[in-house]
Amino acid sequence: MVRDKYHFVVRTALEKAGWVVTDDPFVMNIGKTDLQIDLGAEQILAAEQGNQKIAVEIKVFGQISFVQAFHTAVGQYMNYRVNLEEYHSERQLFLAVPIDIFQTFFITELARRSVNRLQIKLLIFDPQTEELTWQS
Repeated sequence: MVRDKYHFVVRTALEKAGWVVTDDPFVMNIGKTDLQIDLGAEQILAAEQGNQKIAVEIKVFGQISFVQAFHTAVGQYMNYRVNLEEYHSERQLFLAVPIDIFQTFFITELARRSVNRLQIKLLIFDPQTEELTWQS
């Protein structure tokens, strides 16, 4: 499996934030197809609340066209979310993006409307500090 440029940065950021990475990658078997989401993690919230489980797909947006990269990321995210809801409903899916991409592209009307309408959950990370800076 080819790892995204910031794979280990996001893994470290999750661990710093108290998450335990349980799957690297998180694999879903859908019939004869294997889907691989970059990371699976869980966090103990409180004894009475149990565990919160997530799956995280990391996107760097290193291509020439942010719009094309966004289309690909959204399509992949939606495909993963549909299958997580069906087979692993205890997990919430997040799209992890670097803070510079969030501050430049995700503030555009196209990105904001799509993220809101499609209810895409975001994890924003700082590649320099290897920390999460925001979670929706």
